[in-house]
Amino acid sequence: MKFMKRGQAVESNIFNRLDQKKKEILASGGDVINLSIGTPDFAPDGHVMRAVAEAALDPQNYKYSIDDTPALVSAVQRWYERRYGVRLEPDQLMSVGGSQEGLAHVAFPLAGPGDLVLAPDPGYPIFTFGPMMTGADIGLTPLLPENGWLVDLDAIDPAVADRACAMVVSYPNNPTTAVADEAFYERLVHFARRHEILVIHDNAYSDLLMDGRKGISFLSIPGAMEVGIEFNSLSKTYNLTGMRTSFALGNRDVIRKFHAFRSQIDYGMFLPAQLGAAAALDGPQGIVERNRAGYQARRDALCGGLRSIGWDVPDSKGTMFVWAKLPEGYADAPAFVIELMERTGVICVPGDSFGELGKGYVRFALVVPPERMREAVRRIAASGMLGK
Repeated sequence: MKFMKRGQAVESNIFNRLDQKKKEILASGGDVINLSIGTPDFAPDGHVMRAVAEAALDPQNYKYSIDDTPALVSAVQRWYERRYGVRLEPDQLMSVGGSQEGLAHVAFPLAGPGDLVLAPDPGYPIFTFGPMMTGADIGLTPLLPENGWLVDLDAIDPAVADRACAMVVSYPNNPTTAVADEAFYERLVHFARRHEILVIHDNAYSDLLMDGRKGISFLSIPGAMEVGIEFNSLSKTYNLTGMRTSFALGNRDVIRKFHAFRSQIDYGMFLPAQLGAAAALDGPQGIVERNRAGYQARRDALCGGLRSIGWDVPDSKGTMFVWAKLPEGYADAPAFVIELMERTGVICVPGDSFGELGKGYVRFALVVPPERMREAVRRIAASGMLGK
């Protein structure tokens, strides 16, 4: 069968391959500690689940919802002003079916063959997949440990920057767990203005910062609304990954173009999900701090435990992940991950799956309780893998 060239580039990602290996281990009677995918195991708040359930009993809520409901729009406006100090008009926001979908589709009204989109390396795969599917060229912006995993804007060739139409940036960062401050975002706004680049900022983890840090929105920086948009999500903040509820916010011209594009391929978010999202945003916010504390306890158990057995793993500043350089004696992350699975049942993700500059690293997801994290550490210690 013939496939278009872009379609030939689509293969199963690393998560699918790891899942298959996990099934093999389980089928043989083994026990796995799956730290590969960032799927929260914490429950949503009860009032959110009740709002969804009650709305699902109303037959009127099974119709198309091409436009977001006023209740959802106003809830998002209140949330952004309360949480980030950002005032949004209704035409500066729209819902999407999860940030993954939004980040894939936003490239289509913005880029095409011959255009250049800048994206981070290492970076979440969707950052390059969406633009690639439009036929756009990808320019990789290196994230390096010596720069704190921040994009070095001064290192980008001015000719490359002038050619680029858009730039994807994401902090707090998956996979590196780096956190950007206001000074970085101010430089980013200046860079985008100078080179006439649209910034696409993925802000999925701003409420999952640790050690007392407080996340910010790119849109809170003066001038950001003129040069960019931001995606924000309820998936990790409110434990609603399966509800696929995220938002594109910011520059109204971009939001208008994106909304027009999505109207051709989608008829809007399921109304009970919209009502559940509004309940999450307007309701009690204790879940946010509980999640943050929960992930920090897991981070402490894993990172502290690994350091205690000789693997120098730094504490994450934010997100629900840990980014670790391979232990001594290993250079091939995919091979290490497979060996770790086979010898300990602990599953993580090779850094290579996030780009060339992810080689030599692995990512752990903080998705099991502290006692299971400590069990993972015990298994790794007993395996002898750190003594190579």
